[in-house]
Amino acid sequence: MTRRARAVPADVASTGTAGAVAEARLRALRAEAEAELRAASERIAELTAARADANSDDEHDPEGATIGFEWSQADAIRTGLRQRLAEVDAALRRVADGTYGFCAVCGDPIAAARLEARPTTDRCIRHA
Repeated sequence: MTRRARAVPADVASTGTAGAVAEARLRALRAEAEAELRAASERIAELTAARADANSDDEHDPEGATIGFEWSQADAIRTGLRQRLAEVDAALRRVADGTYGFCAVCGDPIAAARLEARPTTDRCIRHA
């Protein structure tokens, strides 16, 4: 895609106060996701240890099925958190290169309300 030259909207500017606000918000989201990822990884480690001590016959062990289910849930949460971190990192790269707040498809500015609701988005509502 060829990005059309546009003036950077004041509410999504990659430099200056608005850019700093966007970057600070993204960094806070990243720190939150990292903390949640650490907690999920710790939970998985606990469940893995519990599974090691449990009867290997999950079908006949009432605790085995519960541990397996909890492990699956924790693993799904961990996968989602890794995806969230990747999205935040991509948004931070867009802030750094001056493309944050512009649609990756059409190059138009992304509405401030959309960025407020989904700060990692790279698409305007039309191309979402």
